[in-house]
Amino acid sequence: QVQLVESGGGLVQAGGSLRLSCVASGSIFSINAMSWYRQAPGKQRDLVATINKGGNTTNYADSVKGRFTISRDNAKNGVYLQMNSLKPEDTAVYYCHAIIRTTYDGSYWGEGTLVTVSS
Repeated sequence: QVQLVESGGGLVQAGGSLRLSCVASGSIFSINAMSWYRQAPGKQRDLVATINKGGNTTNYADSVKGRFTISRDNAKNGVYLQMNSLKPEDTAVYYCHAIIRTTYDGSYWGEGTLVTVSS
């Protein structure tokens, strides 16, 4: 069984920073792409950033480019999201997602961590 556990959410003032972490555990053979999504109240879940297996290719939503940085540590099965210059519109539940190979390739989600940015 595979689990993704996020941490690092919280309340921050506009202009501040937060760092989200997500660690995968369980019977993992390998982890392919890892991503962060977010879902604001009443809205759909949107992709924020993604990073490939090697950690050398990243993609970002236009709304966070230049402010957020995704990274990963394959030795720790972790993915991270450094969020700077936060805006109230960044308020959302942030979810970690990964494509993980056990006996097959599966799509896994964390339970989410709430980020609230006050103005």
